[in-house]
Amino acid sequence: MPIFWQCDRCTACCRWPGQVTFTEAELTRMALHLGLTEEAFIAQYTRVNAQRTGLALTDQADGSCVFLDGANCRIQPVKPQQCRDFPNLWNFPGFEKVCQAKPIDVSPIEWKQRIAQATGRDPGSAT
Repeated sequence: MPIFWQCDRCTACCRWPGQVTFTEAELTRMALHLGLTEEAFIAQYTRVNAQRTGLALTDQADGSCVFLDGANCRIQPVKPQQCRDFPNLWNFPGFEKVCQAKPIDVSPIEWKQRIAQATGRDPGSAT
């Protein structure tokens, strides 16, 4: 049986070091959500990614996501796909020690349905 990780929005993943990348469409949605031009959004909230091939969201001084405000995500309705995919379509070794997502045994069909609902995409297209 596959395991679906039911997120309870503990924000542990938002506090984990790393980089959050995004597409041009996601950039547009995030800027619009915050009432900014894309240029202003880039200047205020992004940096060059580690591979120097594009942009990533900046971090707060403690390493958490720039959009984490206490226990809330300031861009929750338009957060990048990378964020929506955690922890079911990607995670890191030992994530379950810091992430409070609840493991749920489901059938393969139900797993696909839950993934589509949680991430907004077909799990067959996940890489």
